[in-house]
Amino acid sequence: MRSAMRFLWNATRGHRLRPWRSEYLRWRIETYSGREAHTIGASDFFRFIWQEKGQLIRFLGWTGKLDEGK
Repeated sequence: MRSAMRFLWNATRGHRLRPWRSEYLRWRIETYSGREAHTIGASDFFRFIWQEKGQLIRFLGWTGKLDEGK
């Protein structure tokens, strides 16, 4: 859980109250979905989060497993 929060904190640096503006998160969504990063707005961001919530939870769990190995 701690590593998931650290990932989210770092990924939204500079855009914590508006995570859809984070260049890093938009790039990650672009590489995952194929949608161009510059076209991603707030509604697209939250729609993606909702549609892919299972995969995102799995990814955040994986970040915790990486921390356990240290």
